[in-house]
Order: sequence, then structure tokens, then C-alpha cells
Amino acid sequence: MKRRSLLQGLALLPAAPLLASQAPRSLAAAPAAASVVPLDKPHSAWRELLSAEAYAVLFEEDTERPGSSPLNQEKRAGTYLCAACYLPLFDSRHKYESGTGWPSFTQPIEGHTAFSRDFKLIFPRTEYHCARCGGHQGHMFDDGPPPRGERWCNNGVALHFIPQGETPPALRS
Repeated sequence: MKRRSLLQGLALLPAAPLLASQAPRSLAAAPAAASVVPLDKPHSAWRELLSAEAYAVLFEEDTERPGSSPLNQEKRAGTYLCAACYLPLFDSRHKYESGTGWPSFTQPIEGHTAFSRDFKLIFPRTEYHCARCGGHQGHMFDDGPPPRGERWCNNGVALHFIPQGETPPALRS
């Protein structure tokens, strides 16, 4: 963790209960990831399986540059998987152009994401992770299109796209 992030987090600690009450509605209503068994694998074990950039995003909670992912232009039908463990996270039917520079979705595959609160930019954000490997994917905001009003803003390097009709890789453990 960077020193600045730690200091910002500590400074906000007394206000955390008040800020947490401002969580987007779907954070409280999110289903538990009961159908996905979390892996008992240290984050460092993923380093040899991923590019340096993917590892930094997934397991050091870095963020890729906006507009840098080829997945921004992906329009084919298919499934978006976690780049680390290959758990399916999003169906292409729920992808849309948000104008943010990152692949965005209106909803995930139910039960395949886990949540935490992120105060790195001072104000609270809903951070989501792969429910299986714990890899950081992105943030969920409540400014998306109807009917759910959610924008799941994902790092493209944290995803692997499998076009419809192609055989997905086996889940990594």
C-alpha cells in the first residue's frame, strides 16, 4: 500500500461509519458469492501466470490507463472472464460504451463478484473483485443506464474475452 493512501485512509477512519451509509443500493443488496469457492492461493502465486500489468491491477489494485484496452472496442457476443482464474464475470449482452475509457457493464454474472469499500480518492467507492481469486477488477457506480442504473467499470487487463461458440479455458486454480 502506498504511504499516501494509508494516511488518507487513517484520516478518514473517524468518518467511515457516516461515509459507508452512502453506499450504492446494490452493494447492500448484492448476493453472496456462495456458488463460487474462493481459492486458497496467495496473490504472489499469480505473478508467474500474468503479465506485469495484469498482476499490478489484479493483485496490487493498480489501474490501467483509460482507453488502453482493446476490450473497449470489443463488440462480439461472448463472455468476459477474470484474467487470473478464468471465472466468468460478465456476459457481453451487458457491456456498453460508458465513455470512461474502460470496458463497462450494467451487471455482472450473479454471485461471481465480491465487494469492498475503497477510500483511495477520499470519497467512498464500491470496489469489486473476482469472487474466486480475489483479483481486483474495478469499481461499481450508480450512474449507469436503466433499468439497474449501475456502471461496472472494469480494467480491461483484468479480463479475458471468449467469443461465443469458442471453448473457454479451464478455470485456473
